[in-house]
Amino acid sequence: QVQLVESGGGLVQAGGSLRLSCAASERTFSTYTVAWFRQPPGKEREFVAVDVWNSGVADYADSVKGRFTVSRDNGKNTVYLQMNSLKPEDTAVYYCAAVRFAVRSTWRQKSTYVYWGPGTQVTVSS
Repeated sequence: QVQLVESGGGLVQAGGSLRLSCAASERTFSTYTVAWFRQPPGKEREFVAVDVWNSGVADYADSVKGRFTVSRDNGKNTVYLQMNSLKPEDTAVYYCAAVRFAVRSTWRQKSTYVYWGPGTQVTVSS
């Protein structure tokens, strides 16, 4: 079973940056499609970004395009989410999620992902 844990969250002022990490226990983590979701207070979990296995493709929610970037360090079995120009509406618990196989039409769906981390809190003050 793949175990995931997020880190790097915290409190930041609007306009600032944070880098989240998703570390996996799975040594073949590079073969997984990995996504980031977030859950703002009182709202449902929503798609943020995805790094697609063996494709060189990343996709982002419209709300974060141009501000967030997903990347990998396969040697460390870690996926990153670099968050720049943060806004108060980015405040949420951020989750890392992974699945071995996913078709393009399902990349943004929560139900696609089998493995989830416990989340890390990001709070952006104005």
